[in-house]
Amino acid sequence: MSKEIIEYMKLFHGTYNMSIMVLIMYQGMLGLKIRKSETPPVQIIKRHRKTGPFAVALGSSGFFAGLFIIYLDVGHIFKYPLHFINGLLIVAALVTTFLISKKIKGPDKLWRNRHFSLGVLIIMLYVAQVLLGISMVW
Repeated sequence: MSKEIIEYMKLFHGTYNMSIMVLIMYQGMLGLKIRKSETPPVQIIKRHRKTGPFAVALGSSGFFAGLFIIYLDVGHIFKYPLHFINGLLIVAALVTTFLISKKIKGPDKLWRNRHFSLGVLIIMLYVAQVLLGISMVW
Protein backbone atom coordinates (compact mmCIF):
# COMPACT_ATOMS: atom_id res chain seq x y z
CA MET A 1 0.00 0.00 0.00
CA SER A 2 1.33 3.45 -0.82
CA LYS A 3 2.78 5.59 1.97
CA GLU A 4 0.56 8.47 0.85
CA ILE A 5 -2.61 6.44 1.45
CA ILE A 6 -1.31 5.34 4.86
CA GLU A 7 -0.65 8.98 5.78
CA TYR A 8 -4.26 9.84 4.90
CA MET A 9 -5.44 6.86 6.95
CA LYS A 10 -3.43 8.15 9.94
CA LEU A 11 -5.00 11.59 9.54
CA PHE A 12 -8.48 10.05 9.36
CA HIS A 13 -7.69 7.88 12.42
CA GLY A 14 -6.80 10.95 14.47
CA THR A 15 -9.81 12.92 13.29
CA TYR A 16 -12.15 10.00 13.89
CA ASN A 17 -10.86 9.41 17.42
CA MET A 18 -11.06 13.13 18.25
CA SER A 19 -14.74 12.99 17.31
CA ILE A 20 -15.16 9.92 19.52
CA MET A 21 -13.56 11.85 22.37
CA VAL A 22 -16.16 14.59 21.86
CA LEU A 23 -18.90 11.93 21.91
CA ILE A 24 -17.49 10.50 25.16
CA MET A 25 -17.43 14.00 26.68
CA TYR A 26 -21.05 14.50 25.61
CA GLN A 27 -21.87 11.15 27.22
CA GLY A 28 -20.15 12.34 30.40
CA MET A 29 -22.16 15.56 30.36
CA LEU A 30 -25.38 13.55 30.14
CA GLY A 31 -24.20 11.35 33.00
CA LEU A 32 -23.44 14.39 35.16
CA LYS A 33 -26.91 15.81 34.48
CA ILE A 34 -28.43 12.51 35.58
CA ARG A 35 -26.17 12.31 38.64
CA LYS A 36 -26.89 15.86 39.82
CA SER A 37 -30.64 15.69 39.29
CA GLU A 38 -32.92 15.04 42.25
CA THR A 39 -35.60 13.54 40.04
CA PRO A 40 -34.31 11.35 37.22
CA PRO A 41 -34.70 13.11 33.83
CA VAL A 42 -36.13 10.21 31.82
CA GLN A 43 -35.23 11.60 28.38
CA ILE A 44 -31.61 12.18 29.35
CA ILE A 45 -31.36 8.72 30.93
CA LYS A 46 -32.69 7.15 27.72
CA ARG A 47 -30.23 9.11 25.59
CA HIS A 48 -27.32 8.18 27.91
CA ARG A 49 -28.27 4.50 27.80
CA LYS A 50 -28.73 4.52 24.02
CA THR A 51 -25.48 6.35 23.27
CA GLY A 52 -23.26 4.36 25.66
CA PRO A 53 -22.97 1.06 23.75
CA PHE A 54 -22.58 3.00 20.51
CA ALA A 55 -19.69 5.03 22.01
CA VAL A 56 -18.00 1.84 23.27
CA ALA A 57 -18.21 0.24 19.83
CA LEU A 58 -16.94 3.36 18.05
CA GLY A 59 -14.09 3.89 20.53
CA SER A 60 -13.00 0.27 20.26
CA SER A 61 -13.13 0.36 16.46
CA GLY A 62 -10.89 3.44 16.48
CA PHE A 63 -8.30 1.55 18.48
CA PHE A 64 -8.35 -1.47 16.17
CA ALA A 65 -8.20 0.77 13.10
CA GLY A 66 -5.08 2.38 14.56
CA LEU A 67 -3.53 -1.06 15.04
CA PHE A 68 -4.30 -1.94 11.45
CA ILE A 69 -2.87 1.32 10.08
CA ILE A 70 0.38 1.11 12.01
CA TYR A 71 0.77 -2.56 11.06
CA LEU A 72 0.40 -1.62 7.39
CA ASP A 73 2.91 1.19 7.85
CA VAL A 74 5.75 -0.53 9.73
CA GLY A 75 4.84 -4.22 9.96
CA HIS A 76 4.27 -4.35 13.74
CA ILE A 77 2.00 -2.59 16.24
CA PHE A 78 4.55 -1.39 18.82
CA LYS A 79 6.11 1.57 17.00
CA TYR A 80 4.40 3.95 19.45
CA PRO A 81 4.20 1.96 22.70
CA LEU A 82 2.73 4.72 24.91
CA HIS A 83 0.01 5.48 22.38
CA PHE A 84 -0.71 1.75 22.05
CA ILE A 85 -0.87 1.13 25.82
CA ASN A 86 -3.03 4.20 26.41
CA GLY A 87 -5.40 3.14 23.61
CA LEU A 88 -5.61 -0.34 25.08
CA LEU A 89 -6.42 1.17 28.49
CA ILE A 90 -9.15 3.27 26.90
CA VAL A 91 -10.76 0.21 25.30
CA ALA A 92 -10.51 -1.75 28.57
CA ALA A 93 -12.07 1.14 30.50
CA LEU A 94 -14.84 1.57 27.89
CA VAL A 95 -15.78 -2.10 28.00
CA THR A 96 -15.57 -2.22 31.81
CA THR A 97 -17.76 0.87 32.10
CA PHE A 98 -20.31 -0.72 29.79
CA LEU A 99 -20.33 -3.94 31.85
CA ILE A 100 -20.66 -1.98 35.09
CA SER A 101 -23.58 -0.01 33.64
CA LYS A 102 -25.51 -3.27 33.38
CA LYS A 103 -25.20 -3.71 37.17
CA ILE A 104 -26.65 -0.30 38.04
CA LYS A 105 -30.08 -0.85 39.57
CA GLY A 106 -32.21 1.75 41.30
CA PRO A 107 -30.47 4.07 43.76
CA ASP A 108 -27.49 1.73 44.31
CA LYS A 109 -24.49 4.07 44.74
CA LEU A 110 -21.72 1.43 44.55
CA TRP A 111 -22.02 0.68 40.82
CA ARG A 112 -22.97 4.27 39.97
CA ASN A 113 -19.80 5.56 41.63
CA ARG A 114 -17.64 2.99 39.85
CA HIS A 115 -19.30 3.89 36.54
CA PHE A 116 -18.68 7.60 37.21
CA SER A 117 -15.04 7.08 38.22
CA LEU A 118 -14.30 5.05 35.10
CA GLY A 119 -16.02 7.69 32.98
CA VAL A 120 -13.72 10.36 34.39
CA LEU A 121 -10.73 8.07 33.78
CA ILE A 122 -11.82 7.50 30.17
CA ILE A 123 -11.97 11.24 29.50
CA MET A 124 -8.52 11.73 31.04
CA LEU A 125 -7.09 8.87 28.98
CA TYR A 126 -8.61 10.30 25.79
CA VAL A 127 -7.03 13.70 26.45
CA ALA A 128 -3.67 11.99 27.03
CA GLN A 129 -4.18 9.92 23.87
CA VAL A 130 -4.79 13.03 21.79
CA LEU A 131 -1.65 14.66 23.17
CA LEU A 132 0.38 11.51 22.47
CA GLY A 133 -1.03 11.34 18.94
CA ILE A 134 -0.28 14.98 18.24
CA SER A 135 3.27 14.58 19.58
CA MET A 136 3.83 11.75 17.08
CA VAL A 137 2.93 14.06 14.20
CA TRP A 138 5.11 17.02 15.22
